[in-house]
Amino acid sequence: MADLKLTDVAKTYGGTVDVLKDINLDIKQGELIVFVGPSGCGKSTLLRMIAGLEQITGGELQIDGQVVNNVPPAQRGIAMVFQSYALYPHMTVRDNMTFALKLAKKSKEEIDAAVNNAARILQLEPYLDRLPKALSGGQRQRVAIGRSIVRDPKVYLFDEPLSNLDAALRVATRIEIAQLKESMPESTMIYVTHDQVEAMTLATRIVVLANKGIAQVGSPLDLYERPENEFVAQFIGSPAMNLLAGEIVSTGEVTGVTVHDGQGTIMTNIPTVDSDMGQQVNVGIRPEDMIEAEGDTYAFSGKVDIVEALGEVTQLYFEAPKSDTDTDTVIAKLPGIHTQMRGQEIHLTARPEKVHLFANGRSLLYR
Repeated sequence: MADLKLTDVAKTYGGTVDVLKDINLDIKQGELIVFVGPSGCGKSTLLRMIAGLEQITGGELQIDGQVVNNVPPAQRGIAMVFQSYALYPHMTVRDNMTFALKLAKKSKEEIDAAVNNAARILQLEPYLDRLPKALSGGQRQRVAIGRSIVRDPKVYLFDEPLSNLDAALRVATRIEIAQLKESMPESTMIYVTHDQVEAMTLATRIVVLANKGIAQVGSPLDLYERPENEFVAQFIGSPAMNLLAGEIVSTGEVTGVTVHDGQGTIMTNIPTVDSDMGQQVNVGIRPEDMIEAEGDTYAFSGKVDIVEALGEVTQLYFEAPKSDTDTDTVIAKLPGIHTQMRGQEIHLTARPEKVHLFANGRSLLYR
């Protein structure tokens, strides 16, 4: 198993089109790193650069201290699981898993031991003599993963491996991947997905990619609770964090802000300085952190336009004033069922420890 280090890694097409630049990242042995970001941000391109399937046009990639920029994919000690299963349809599960080992001229004893171990880990033992067409989608994906395990690579690369599965299979296979990682604690894995649930539940650390670079790196809960910028604040979490135009009205050990057309001050746990007084900011509050205000000191209000009753929670959509001529769409997530609230005026606030403040796109926690 291996450490990886990316130093000022860049990808340019045609010498003029920058796709990625200034990618600096240290990945330690045993981590499961997840790349997330909007479509076109370069997640899969970065993964393919690590695999050697895309040329690195700038910077340096090291695996276990060795620079591998110009090392062929087969010699990098990596194994990749693609979005499509890419199984040989005329070969049994066993033959699919042994194919690469036979090409490498491994002994029959080594091949049998590797396949039996992978089949045990992935619970594929009953299916070793079946053809891929006789397997479910989840079982086929497990075979694709098993084909990587038998090679005993330094690094496992997963490129959106669950995107072709239906909702139920995605959940089941995601759990299987988490259990696989538990059974292989020394394995280094890099996983690309657009699914936040996969990222939040599988990752040791998440790398958020945006604007041709890295927006933030951290544990799932770090990114959720302490986003460094507005992009991460709204990208991580579903529904996205609400951002409301506001103004700092009190400073000191903690900060007080007002939201346009609100009737009270929202206190935060964010320290400020006197020079912040009067600064225009965006006030960030996650939908589940909103609470109904008591009395006439609500921070913001609006008429509920849409109600989504999900059983354990209800999501309320309403428009809150942003300026004299504009509004913000705000989502509040309240526990329980509140279908009767459609069309009603709602008054909300938030607890100080749950409020985020952003100026010029950056969190005031990281000034």
